[in-house]
Amino acid sequence: MLSAGCHTSQPSGSAFRQEHGEEPQTLTSGEGKYPRVTPEDRAAKYRVRDTMKKRIHLSFVLVYLLVSCFHSCSAFYLPGLAPVSFCEEGKQGEDCQTTIELFVNRLDSVESVLPYEYDVFDFCKDAKEKRPSENLGQVLFGERIESSPYKFTFKQEEKCKAVCTKTYKKGNQEDATKLDFLKMGMQLNYQHHWIIDNMPVTWCYDVEDGQKYCNPGFPIGCLVTADGRPKDACVINSEFHNKNTFYVFNHVDIKIMYHNGAGEGWSGARLVTATLEPKSINHPTTGINCEGAAPMEVHGDFDGDVTVTYTYSVSFEENELIKWASRWDYILVSMPHTNIQWFSIMNSLVIVLFLSGMVAMIMLRTLHKDIARYNQVDQVDLIKVSTTERKTALLYEDAQEESGWKQVHGDVFRPPRKGMLLSVFLGQGTQIFIMTFITLFLACLGFLSPANRGALMTCAVVLWVLLGTPAGYVSARLYKTFGGEKWKTNVLLTALLCPGIVFADFFLMNLILWVEGSSAAIPFGTLVAILALWFGISVPLTFVGAYFGFKKHAIEQPVRTNQIPRQIPEQSFFTKPIPGIIMGGILPFGCIFIQLFFILNSIWSHQMYYMFGFLFLVFIILLITCSEATILLCYFHLCAEDYHWWWRSFLTSGFTAVYLYIYAVHYFFSKLQIVGAASTILYFGYTLIMVLIFFLFTGTIGFFACFWFVNKIYSVVKVD
Repeated sequence: MLSAGCHTSQPSGSAFRQEHGEEPQTLTSGEGKYPRVTPEDRAAKYRVRDTMKKRIHLSFVLVYLLVSCFHSCSAFYLPGLAPVSFCEEGKQGEDCQTTIELFVNRLDSVESVLPYEYDVFDFCKDAKEKRPSENLGQVLFGERIESSPYKFTFKQEEKCKAVCTKTYKKGNQEDATKLDFLKMGMQLNYQHHWIIDNMPVTWCYDVEDGQKYCNPGFPIGCLVTADGRPKDACVINSEFHNKNTFYVFNHVDIKIMYHNGAGEGWSGARLVTATLEPKSINHPTTGINCEGAAPMEVHGDFDGDVTVTYTYSVSFEENELIKWASRWDYILVSMPHTNIQWFSIMNSLVIVLFLSGMVAMIMLRTLHKDIARYNQVDQVDLIKVSTTERKTALLYEDAQEESGWKQVHGDVFRPPRKGMLLSVFLGQGTQIFIMTFITLFLACLGFLSPANRGALMTCAVVLWVLLGTPAGYVSARLYKTFGGEKWKTNVLLTALLCPGIVFADFFLMNLILWVEGSSAAIPFGTLVAILALWFGISVPLTFVGAYFGFKKHAIEQPVRTNQIPRQIPEQSFFTKPIPGIIMGGILPFGCIFIQLFFILNSIWSHQMYYMFGFLFLVFIILLITCSEATILLCYFHLCAEDYHWWWRSFLTSGFTAVYLYIYAVHYFFSKLQIVGAASTILYFGYTLIMVLIFFLFTGTIGFFACFWFVNKIYSVVKVD
């Protein structure tokens, strides 16, 4: 209920004087009293307007500085590992070594989500196999690095050296099974991933427009189908033409470039590139010949014995132009082009500027005019009109009816339905937001570069575990503000609900990987370790945060809530909840969809992602866009006298995750060549985890932006 005192409340300058114990000067006319407009009042009004304009100008300057910063930041790189020096045989010492070991990683395919370990295929194996220690991120991503029989001596070239020979006897069931698995790998275009000195061995070849693409993997073979159509790598050689025939790439020509440190103050040489060219060679049974031999064919029908001899050649070349710190550049340069990334940034910035202009217009013009009209009727007009109480009341009533958001001041902070669930979502969203911000910031600085395998995922998981305290605190504080009393249930749901859903989905996907024998299946010990991190560290930290959250007083609202809820008038189509929520996610998604394409490529098409400077800038733009879009829609709904904004603010920006899922479905059918029921289930299962995390993340941003906005506008409105 609005009071008469509100109708004649003082403007900014008078309010300031009243807070400091000064009585406002009034002008008596007839039966009523009206505030006198003083020069101080006008000055205070203009100071507020100038301050808001300066803040808007400052925001544009900050956006410009961010763009300038990350333009340079995207090229900043920290290798993350100490360089290793190599020297010729007989000259080795403590600071340099002679033997160059080649490690093999798991094999993957763009046509299947199931990666497999090197040992699952019947390739040459190391007699003394050793596995480097793998971090949590590598295990979660299915990386399985092990030693190989390919070992080289620095600057000692080899020509057509045999590694091993594999023979498959017709009629032998075990041999038939091994050969069938090898054929399956060639049919689905599975790729080797070899590593020398922590650097991928790449296969570089020419693509469209004369550009060279360096692939950090190479195929194990290729297939010419029964109708004579060459698939994948079979198109590179006209000799691959026999129908229903597999061609095994059993020979590799490896070229290693090194940078000599003689003139730079360090001994030995450092490896800067490692490239190879795969070949299919049918070696004669009596000897090894890599020149002019026919390709190694394996017919689709196992109608005779098959013998495959694996060989390699290695050469060394000095290169003084490439430094060790920039040795990854030749791989990254051939990745998706930077100009597309800048197009994405400019597209996002246009959306941000549009939204910022809308918000600025509302804040500077509409809201300022609303609040001024609400807190004071224009004094000049008041003096001119009749001073009877009836006409004055009508004047105030007309001024109030022009803007509806003020009418719901007694209901706008009414606790939402399902406040428990909302507070739990917001606690988890806060945890995800802080985790994402810190991870992307570190990645932007180069600490989580491609050279640090698995570091990105390890950092994210560890941060999530350690950030249980903010989740518990935010959830408990908001739940207390909503008037909730079941604090034990709140803490348990915050610690277990969303992580439990993610873990259940992840466990089901892991069961499928176990059944399929994939290397991506998480070992039982790692699962136990993840559960220990969750229940041993994250859950207790969540309880600690909730303890401090419940000890604090509930967040004080700027206006009182009426006992009887106000009836919400009939809404137009665009101010109804569902259309508003659906519209709210369009603009934030428009800011990220180009960047999303590169992220999905890195996950499902096994391309390297390294432009974290761009990604961090898009992250900041997403924050601004979600906040501004939610504030705009929240203002429109409040003007329509619909005060149910709590859940709507969360769902408005959270609906961006639905667009993310729709885009992932489109990406699956239009960009990927995934075949098989298991791979399809895995794709959509892991996508659902991404969508849930993104939903909590964006929903939390929108909620807190709207919470700040609503508190701000109602704090300057004077009510009983």
